[in-house]
Amino acid sequence: MNKAEMIDLLTGVKSSKKSYYTELKETVLELQKKNMQLEIINEVTKGFNVDTSMDVMLHNILEKLNQIFTLERLYLAVVDHNQLLLANVYPLDSSKLQRGTIFPKENSLFQTVFETKQPVTKHIIPNKAEKMFFEDAILTQTDAQFFILYPLVCKGEVIGVFGFESNHQFDFAPGDYVFFQQLSDQLAACIENMNLYHAVLKSKKQWEETFRSVPSMIFVIDRNERITLCNEAVNRFVKLDDPSIYQQTFHQLLEIDAKDSPLTEAYQTLKATSKQLTILNRICELHCYPSLNEKNVMTEIIVSMNDITEKLQIEGQLIHSGKLAAIGEMAAGVAHELNNPLTAVLGNSQLLLRTTNKEKVEYKLLEDIQQCGIRCKHIISSLLTFSRQDEYVFQECSLNKAVEQVLNLVRYQIERQNIQIELHLDHHVSTINGSLQQIEQIAINLLLNAKQALEEMEVDNKKIVIETCEMVIEQQKKVCLRITDNGAGIKAPDIQTIFNPFFTTKKATKGSGLGLSVSLGIAKAHGGTIEVESKEGKGSVFTLVLPKKE
Repeated sequence: MNKAEMIDLLTGVKSSKKSYYTELKETVLELQKKNMQLEIINEVTKGFNVDTSMDVMLHNILEKLNQIFTLERLYLAVVDHNQLLLANVYPLDSSKLQRGTIFPKENSLFQTVFETKQPVTKHIIPNKAEKMFFEDAILTQTDAQFFILYPLVCKGEVIGVFGFESNHQFDFAPGDYVFFQQLSDQLAACIENMNLYHAVLKSKKQWEETFRSVPSMIFVIDRNERITLCNEAVNRFVKLDDPSIYQQTFHQLLEIDAKDSPLTEAYQTLKATSKQLTILNRICELHCYPSLNEKNVMTEIIVSMNDITEKLQIEGQLIHSGKLAAIGEMAAGVAHELNNPLTAVLGNSQLLLRTTNKEKVEYKLLEDIQQCGIRCKHIISSLLTFSRQDEYVFQECSLNKAVEQVLNLVRYQIERQNIQIELHLDHHVSTINGSLQQIEQIAINLLLNAKQALEEMEVDNKKIVIETCEMVIEQQKKVCLRITDNGAGIKAPDIQTIFNPFFTTKKATKGSGLGLSVSLGIAKAHGGTIEVESKEGKGSVFTLVLPKKE
């Protein structure tokens, strides 16, 4: 041994170098461990995504943990309907604790951690005489030897339990327990954020589904009258897709004059407004509700719109039915009062005809008396039939018969106005399945409209042409009643609105605007429609189109 070696041996330099390098190595390993722990926590934060499954996240965490610890399995229990439920196990292959396991309120490690908010470390020793927990009976069937559970605490409340399982017995350093606690806290924050996100997403989805399915048309209008949002009822009404709708202003889309719009009034007054308008040939009710911010500045206007055309048609039919019921009661009384004297008139005229020579002038007078009596009886009978509401039963009936019945009622008052009636009835026309009285209603409404249109004209040759025929429309045989007049005609802008309830160009004493609306409703109830062709000053053609009886 030389002198230098002797000095190193006596002074312990080699020993100190060895100790130094050992400590340095341990320090490096400890730093690497700390860095890996930080990386794991960072992985939890960075890897959190609402679309990422919890199994993927647990897989990533376990891979990182196994670089510094020896762990076989991770557990995640959450609260579901006031019960602690095992939501995730990774990996699931050999675990006896299965997903969906509900932990009992007593004798459960998971439940204990949940209630006490304190972590629990459990060494699983088979057949050892100690208090048995719910989890012991299951985990002793596996190779699990070490079990550690941490509460998932967020904002002071426990939202679940996070567990680590190992098949090895070892003691963790104090810093390791701190790391597990930090990891659990970070995971709790991520789960809470995910729950909040899903709650907001669910609420948003429910609102969108409600908004989309509301039968009323709803618009959200900005301060520049631009449509920022609308529901599906709007698409069905305007028959346009979303891009086309959002490229127009509210007034442009619905073809409304801004001067008549309740939206304009809402912009000016900053108060709720409402109005009934004809929009796209339909009668609609609009309600506008300005939305104001905390500074009382309007940010947008919510518009609710309802198509009330059918509602008004039904109301019109009810009004018309009420009138007909009154006519029916009156007609019944008139019939009883007139039938008795008519019986005497007809009976006596017949007796006198039998005893009077046909060559005498008196015979012709008696024939006139008899014919007028018969005509009066037919008028009363037709009036009773027309107004009898309880007989609106669908059965086989003829358009020709309906026309003949109606002419018994209105021919005289039409011809009194020097209006000629031309009748062209196709006697081979097919029958229909419907209510004769309701078809008569349509015919009488169309005839009276034609009469009133001719009364407004100063012409010599006033004429109404009544035709029945068959046509093939869309490869289906239809039965048609066509009523043509050479009267005043209809203005082009009014043609699309004449069937709207209460729309009328007549004076208040001449009509209520219900006749065509009610007639169209009856036609549709029979599976048909009413078509109109008209030129102002030239006259009109109204055609009732009904399906023939199969």
